[in-house]
Amino acid sequence: MYALLFSATGLSDADISVLFVIWSGVGIVAEVPMGALADRFSRRYALVAAGVAQAAGYALWTALPGFPGFAGGFVLWGLGGALASGALEALVYDGLTAAGGQARYPTVLSWLRSAELLSQLPTALAATLAFAAGGYVLVGWVSVGSCLCAAALATRLPEAPRADSSDSDELGYLATLRAGIAEAVARPAVRGVVLAVALLGGIDAFEEYFALLANQWGVPVIAVPFALLVIPVAGAAGAAIGGRHGGLRPALLGAALATGAAVLVATGVLHRPVGLIGLAVFYGLYRLVLLVADARLQDRITGPARATVTSVAELGTEFVCLAVYAAWALDQVVGIGVLVLLTAAALPYALRHRST
Repeated sequence: MYALLFSATGLSDADISVLFVIWSGVGIVAEVPMGALADRFSRRYALVAAGVAQAAGYALWTALPGFPGFAGGFVLWGLGGALASGALEALVYDGLTAAGGQARYPTVLSWLRSAELLSQLPTALAATLAFAAGGYVLVGWVSVGSCLCAAALATRLPEAPRADSSDSDELGYLATLRAGIAEAVARPAVRGVVLAVALLGGIDAFEEYFALLANQWGVPVIAVPFALLVIPVAGAAGAAIGGRHGGLRPALLGAALATGAAVLVATGVLHRPVGLIGLAVFYGLYRLVLLVADARLQDRITGPARATVTSVAELGTEFVCLAVYAAWALDQVVGIGVLVLLTAAALPYALRHRST
């Protein structure tokens, strides 16, 4: 509900977009260095620190509502996001590899992404009840507590010894950073998928506007969390399908995303609450394509700096996020639909197999 909080505090659409730009800007600066930090030391404790940083950001929003407090909160959240991205995928992939289950990574990733999305169902109910009982203040402090609970649970995650641990132990922080960047940029087999993941990941910034869209299309503020439930359900279904069909050809993935973009543009023209169904169709197709691309990236990484390589892709995502914010400012849903169509056209090239 934070976009609604910003609006209720008196911020304009332009102000809100500036906040999102600050959020992305922190990610641009911190993404790859934080990925190398996770590779060099501990991916598990990178996730723990990420939860604490995000909790601190929400606390700042709740205690000091207003543009400065919101901006500071996004700085903290951006640092937390940079710590988590790359570290999570590397932790899961290397853990499965150590257990002999590397081939199951797409399935496990689909479970993870589906769980993330479906968790929005009970939290939507909790947000509605908390908002009714204590407004944005209660919602904010409950969010702080949720992040701290997640950080505590992350301390219990197993972190398997890495197959290349002897090599990584010999690498210092800067050497780890260089190794990850080199693999992401210099190896054609990795570089194309890094580009695809960056393009697709940035589109998810559109999610920040879903609540505003629902409200603009006639949904009352208190009903927005429930009205949006169809979207994460569709996203979870798309991720589940992506986990089962990870071998889809790049051309088919591009066609699926293009179909979602066409539906998205139609919903923007419709401008009615029923358009949320079209938004859900788009999101399901988008999550399917993103899941497949994410899994292929991990399969193609072979060096000791897996989290760093993934963070390079996330760095690209932050730049695409800026394009999403600009597209929204220019023509809202239609502008973002055009951006998604361009991404769909680039996918077959970015995801094509390269042997080296």
